[in-house]
Amino acid sequence: MQTGARNLITDVAGLRVGNAQDTTIKTGTTVLVGEAPFTCGVSVMGGAPGTRETDLLAPDKTVQQVDALTLSGGSAFGLDASSGVADALRSAGRGFAVGDQNIPIVPGAILFDLLNGGNKGWAENPYKRLGAEAFNTASDDFTLGSLGAGTGATLATHKGGLGSASMILPSGHTVGALVAVNALGDASPDGQHFWAAPWEVGDEFGNLGLLPSTPTGLPNTKLSSHNTTIAIVATDADLTQAQCTRMATAAHDGMARALVPSHTPMDGDLIFGVSTNAKPLETEVADTLWLGHAAATCLARAIARGVWHARPADGDTVPCFKP
Repeated sequence: MQTGARNLITDVAGLRVGNAQDTTIKTGTTVLVGEAPFTCGVSVMGGAPGTRETDLLAPDKTVQQVDALTLSGGSAFGLDASSGVADALRSAGRGFAVGDQNIPIVPGAILFDLLNGGNKGWAENPYKRLGAEAFNTASDDFTLGSLGAGTGATLATHKGGLGSASMILPSGHTVGALVAVNALGDASPDGQHFWAAPWEVGDEFGNLGLLPSTPTGLPNTKLSSHNTTIAIVATDADLTQAQCTRMATAAHDGMARALVPSHTPMDGDLIFGVSTNAKPLETEVADTLWLGHAAATCLARAIARGVWHARPADGDTVPCFKP
């Protein structure tokens, strides 16, 4: 298996990513949008999620496709980022048609970054503006690290960040992951090696090698409630909403490989599963198995890449993994 040309989620053709941030507040928003609506499911395994419109992603609900997804900082305030995206989509004539009205469907998830050293004394919620700005910058190429929803992200001992990775399966299907890493735990037990090292491709997060020994004792944590890692895994394979949900569920294995501990009562760990429905499955059982494996692998790599590319900023409460 090999990475896509960009090693980003946008190697899945038809998807674009936009980012917007406010460095004074130390927060931001990330938007995934398609050239056309895409099939979407969701899997939540953290104990403290913050979401918008995720109930409609169940396979028995009427709407099977969405127009965009948002990942945002800001805790509950950040849910307003989807409103800015919805306004922009409506202006572009996008949305679920009801009579003569278009209603953009923009599910979202948030992470807690309100205690990261930024100035949170805003007079007006900034996230609707950030959502619109992120949508307007959407492109098939984007930078990783301290931007978008990863701007103010932190881990137990280092800064988090925005990460992405991709993989092309032998079947010809492409899988990609996009993640904002803001976990209660850590991506590295010793500050020198990543938990995700066994799945690294080339030197995409430093080629630092495997852990020299198995760590003992309890892992590092913030031991607080300002956490949550939120992600999207996407493919061009033609999946139903139920199959997207299963791919997202399998991808949680990648989160557990890259962040220790994960899925805690104080993390809102959530993964959206996306299909552009562009390429048919060859063998349904085998293909969906390998899509789930690839999604987990891409997510583990994306998490390490987000931490690896984080950069320092004034007022940081923790250092970057890479000085």
